[in-house]
This record gives sequence, structure tokens and C-alpha cells, in this order.
Amino acid sequence: MIPKEGHLRVIWRSFVTGRNRNLEKLRPIVLESWNRCRKLGVDPYQRFVTEVLPEKQLKDLQEENFSLLRVARPMMRTLFEFVAGSGFVVAVADKQGFLLEVIGNFEVLEAIQRGNFRPGARWNGISAGTNAIGTALNLDQSCQIFSYEHYCVCSHRWTCSAAPIHDPAGGLIGILDMTGSREKVHPHMLGMVVAGADAVERQLLTEKSARERDSANHIRSAIMESITDGILTVDHRQKIIHMNQAAGNILSLAPEQAEGKSVFEVLWSKERAFVEIVDGKRLVCDQELEMSTPRTSIRLIVSSQRIRGDGGSHEGTVIVFNRITRARRLVQKMSGATARHTFDDLKGKHPLFVQALELAKIASSTDSTILILGESGTGKDMIAQAMHNASKRSNGPFVAINCGAIPHSLIESELFGYVEGAFTGARKGGSPGKFELADGGTIFLDEIGDMAMQLQSTLLRVLEQKVIVRVGGTGMWPIDVRVMAATNRDLSREIEAGNFRRDLYYRLNVVSLKIPPLRERRDDILLLANHLLAKLKSFMKRPVVGVDGAAMQVLRNYSWPGNVRELQNVIERVLHLTEGPMIRIEHLPEDLKIA
Repeated sequence: MIPKEGHLRVIWRSFVTGRNRNLEKLRPIVLESWNRCRKLGVDPYQRFVTEVLPEKQLKDLQEENFSLLRVARPMMRTLFEFVAGSGFVVAVADKQGFLLEVIGNFEVLEAIQRGNFRPGARWNGISAGTNAIGTALNLDQSCQIFSYEHYCVCSHRWTCSAAPIHDPAGGLIGILDMTGSREKVHPHMLGMVVAGADAVERQLLTEKSARERDSANHIRSAIMESITDGILTVDHRQKIIHMNQAAGNILSLAPEQAEGKSVFEVLWSKERAFVEIVDGKRLVCDQELEMSTPRTSIRLIVSSQRIRGDGGSHEGTVIVFNRITRARRLVQKMSGATARHTFDDLKGKHPLFVQALELAKIASSTDSTILILGESGTGKDMIAQAMHNASKRSNGPFVAINCGAIPHSLIESELFGYVEGAFTGARKGGSPGKFELADGGTIFLDEIGDMAMQLQSTLLRVLEQKVIVRVGGTGMWPIDVRVMAATNRDLSREIEAGNFRRDLYYRLNVVSLKIPPLRERRDDILLLANHLLAKLKSFMKRPVVGVDGAAMQVLRNYSWPGNVRELQNVIERVLHLTEGPMIRIEHLPEDLKIA
């Protein structure tokens, strides 16, 4: 209990004169503060606070405490409205005790400023002696200091109530204070200040939570927008609650136009599976679905995940999707569906070979179907790769398939894919064929002369209509593929023998390239041998620098039934056997020497 003002005056005079009488009647927090003031040499007779910041430093301090002031000002005004006309002012100080702002009636402000109770003045326990602001700072608790409980005479006319303000982490950042005439002292004043400080703290916490929520939302939004897959989030009512920009691009729809609508207004499918996906009854991973939008039909690769509430209730579904063409590009990239060779890799000076290369370079700039003729090993696949890399499709896939190396029973599904359940052992969900994987690029059909007649008619339809139908399916899908074919057979004879369709031959033979065998290009053997030697010795890290005259004559006289491929194999074999700098005749295989 606070002693009466008269008793306090007697006790204070006794303390400051060193007699120390009746100190037991003081509240412990007051006596402790007085003792601290005496120890620190605070002048009890000072009539004003001497530590006051210059205007520039005050503005810097106010700027430093901008967040505190922004939140505290409305509460200061609210408190003042309760006590307006009663002789009280409301102030806020920083964690060092510097007053940042004071509001009140002009007469009261003028009177209280005589003791330097104004912005910039430091009202801690050292500069101002015992006072509510300094005591609240020192104890980190609310308190009320009345009249002669103040240590210095500059504050004896006043009663002040103060409460600490903490940041959301619990750190002390300031003090809320209400100061007025000592005659108006009332314990409710302290309660009002404590409530005000609590309201400021709660507002700071709310704003911190809002900033963290906004930051989390920004992070989530950045993550969502950085994902190249389309992401569609629907609630349990099948309403779209979020769509990222990638989804908008795929569906040709601005996300803000879709959000709030039923998902089936922007995306639907004939397949029942999609309804079950939206309702969360079916989870899928990379499932291919034929979908429709208000503008077009589209094939998507779809994955989904349920959104569960705290009790396990279904609250919605996240649907992740992308165009199947993008999925194919990833498959193509990972499976090496690329062309490695360019025209720089094709060496030869023979007129027929040079003529074939010139025609190939010219045809590279078109989308015409190419038929490459030549014996096995002449480099037909290299020419196809070089043409692809020189074409406008060079950034697309290059998919090669050897029609003679795949069983006739499997070649159709390899080329055109199959749907789920098309045959025993068919992969769940089906599988795309080589034509689909080559979409946007080039497909190279090697050994086309070995293709079964039944499949030839299907291929002819694909070439003419530019659409494919998967084995076991009915859907027709457009494709954008350039076709290059190659064979070592004489297709004219195959046509006469009834083994190759004449109409397919004419469809393939738009541009025909005939590659001469190596035995007809004997002057190119040395050129090719040296080119292959330079390429392979670097890869194999061998010290060989060339082929001597006798060995080169053997190479030139050999008939090379395996053509350039056989020459490459011979050079590679010889490099394993040669220790010195030159390939000599004894390093060559025996079958070359006796040929």
C-alpha cells in the first residue's frame, strides 16, 4: 500500500538527508530504486532531466522505432480519449528510456515539460531518478510511482503509471506511460496502461504473423510459378481455388478467370477416371488422359494428390499435369533420342559421294521424306543424323528404329504405341510409340525394306494423314514428324517380288540419296582411315600417328564388304595391337592381307 503523500514527503526528506527513518513504510520497489539512485549519485534536487537528444538524433531514434510508434500511436490516442481533460498525458519511450512521443492537452504538456518530460528526454533511473518509466525498464514489469516516491523533485508533482512493451519474441522494446497530476492518482490508471501495452504487443504479434503468412504465401507462389507443370487445386465442391500460370498457359486461360469456377468448366474428359481424380476417389501418377478445354482437345500426363482435413475428411485435390509432348521430350532427352553426327563428320571426295552430300544438304532445309539407299555400313544413319542437325527440327528429337531388328509381332506397337490391355503383357496405362516420341523432330526408319506388308499399309496411312492410332485404341492423334527411311535392299526388285508396296515406295522416295559403297571410293579410304585414326586414338589414348605405305596399300586394295563400319572396326582393332607410332602391315588382320 502506498503511504499518504504527507508521510511520503517526510520519508523522502529523511532519506535524502541521510537519516533513513521509516523506510520500512516504502514499497520495496521504491526503496530499491532510491538506494540505486543514491549509489549512482543521482541528484534528488534536480528540477529537470538533463539528458535530452538533439532534434536530429531524436528523429533518427523515432525512425529506428518506427514499427513500435506506428502500432503504439493509435493506442496512445485511445488512452488519451479516456483521460482527456483530466490533466494526464500519454507517452511512449524506447528500451533505453528516451521519450519518443508524448500526447496530451496543451496546458498539461507545457507544465510537464518544465521537468523536460518531452520527446528526446531520457527518463531512466539514472537520468531522472526513480520514476515509472525507469522502474518498469529496470524490472521489466508494470508499476505506478506516486508523488514523493519519485526520487527527484522535478517529478514530485506527478503520478505516473508505466507498463513494458515486448516484441513478438519477448524482447523489451519500449514503455507505455500515463502521467498526470498527483491529485488524480488512481489504481485504475495502471490497469489502463497495462491493457494498452498488452494491446500493442498483440498488434505487433498479429502483424508479425501477417508478415510471416504473406512471406509464406509469396514463397509458395514463387514455388508454384517456378514449376513448369500445370498445378490445379480444387476444393471438395469441385471449385478451382488455385491455378498456377503454367496451368493457364497449357489450358490457354488466365488463372484469375478460372479460380472460383467448377473445374469441369475449364477442363473435362470423356474418361470417367478424371471425375474420380477430381473427387479424390482415385490417385494417379503420370497417367495419360485425353482432355478437352473450351478451346481445344489436349493430351495430358496427370498426377494427383488428395487434400485431407485434420480429421481425415476430403477437402480437395491437387492436380498436376503437363502436355504429353513435354513428357515425351523428357523421355527423348533421357533415352538419348538425339542426333550426334553433322555433315563435318562425313568424309569423302568421291564425286558420287560428294553429289549425295550436296543433295542431302539441300534437302535438309525441307520437310520432304527422305529415302537413303546403300549397302550396310555405308553410313546411312550418319547422313540421316547430319540432315536432322542441319534442319529446322534440330532442337527436336531424332528417333531411330531398325525395322529389321524387331520381331514383326512387335514392330507395330514399337512404331505406334499401344493402349492399356491391347495385348497380353501390355504395360498398365499403355505406352507411346516411336512416332509419338519423335513428335516435333525426325524419325529414322532403318532397314525399311524388311517391314512386313501389313505394317506398310499402316505406315502409308500415317505418312499421308499425319495421324497415328495406338494398337488396341481408337483415338487418332496428330503428329508432326519428318520421316527418313533407309534400306540396303533394291526396293524396285522387292516391289516386283511383292514384298514392298509400290505406293509406299513412291511416298518415301520424294528425295532419294544413293550412298556408294567404299570399294567404289578407293581414293577415300586413306582419307577415312586417317580421320578414324585421329578420332579413335584420342579416345583410346594411343600414341599412333599414322599408317605406313605398305599397310595403306593393303587397306586400299581390300574390297570392304562391310564398308565404312568395317573400316572403323579394323582401325579400332589395330590400335589395340600397335605399340609404336605407325600402323604397319603386320598389325592388320589376316583376312585383309589375303583378300
